[in-house]
Amino acid sequence: MADYQPAMVDEAMRALDASRTEMREVNARWQRIVRSRTFPRGQRRYETVLGPPAAVEPRSVGDVSCAVAWWPPLPLWPGLRFEIVMAPDGSVMQEWLVRDAGAPVPRLESVDDLVPWSCVIGDLDARFGAVAHQDGEAPSRWHVTFSTPDGSSYVAHFVWGLLQTVVAV
Repeated sequence: MADYQPAMVDEAMRALDASRTEMREVNARWQRIVRSRTFPRGQRRYETVLGPPAAVEPRSVGDVSCAVAWWPPLPLWPGLRFEIVMAPDGSVMQEWLVRDAGAPVPRLESVDDLVPWSCVIGDLDARFGAVAHQDGEAPSRWHVTFSTPDGSSYVAHFVWGLLQTVVAV
């Protein structure tokens, strides 16, 4: 997220009473975990870092029966929770922040309301309807192309499912 919003990341570090060194150490640990051939895969990988999930439930994705695990809302983003979607074989297909059930949805009247860290991919889907999803440059990144009622087109950039920027196309 620091690639898109360095000032917001600095503010978040202060709110968490964390140093830049601690942030780098946590990121380095996560990168070692992600790249390790011996570290557990699937849900166990996330349990090692985040603890046990708050819940795991079935979800159909087309004709495929998946499992979704999620963790309680995070201190930096009240109302959002981290979620993983797992294929029938237990492999993780998606990992991102999503709006917690019952959490208020931000007012998204116009593109001007799409400010960094204000919404997740699902919020954009709900507000703008026919959107086109694209993978980003890294597994944690995602892009959504959408049009407004006046016909203008935009691309929203997300990291871990959280909005970072919106640019006109």
